[in-house]
Amino acid sequence: MRYLNLDGSHAIAKKGGESVAYQGRKKAKTSNILPITDAQGYVLASTGMVAGNHHDAFDLKPHLQRAFGDLKRLGFDLMGVYFNADSAFDTLPARKVCFNYGLIPNIAENKRNRKRPKRGRKRLFDPLIYQHRFVSERSFAWMDKFRALLLRFDRLDTAFLGAYHLAFALINLRHTFAQPNKFK
Repeated sequence: MRYLNLDGSHAIAKKGGESVAYQGRKKAKTSNILPITDAQGYVLASTGMVAGNHHDAFDLKPHLQRAFGDLKRLGFDLMGVYFNADSAFDTLPARKVCFNYGLIPNIAENKRNRKRPKRGRKRLFDPLIYQHRFVSERSFAWMDKFRALLLRFDRLDTAFLGAYHLAFALINLRHTFAQPNKFK
């Protein structure tokens, strides 16, 4: 089985700039990015910058379409791949985009979305497949090692997004050039 994982990362913006707004949970101005990782923790694609005052699923449809389109242009076969995301991304447009690109959405149900149980066929959610989302969290921990990404001082989205892409490249190269374990 193959997996793709989606999660969001907020960066506190000290000097303001493009795509920056107040995030009540962080009690600061933030901007958000949504990286897509594979089963090994490689960052394959990401969305653009989103202002921090919006929830993770804000304007998700065009961002996912662009990210999945980029993956297809790079030659990735998305047909039958499980797409893991947490309950913040439990939206109808996100599920439709997944189905349109041939992915199988494995998104935890957001119980706050409805007052009554959904009518019709039960949504697919496999908790064993969902556990593979942990590699996404590990990749985020590696991204947090880059101090320039924890606090945003760049005012332009392109400069800050470029720094994220450099971090993604370094994370991916870490896997590629890893030394074999001497104790195996």
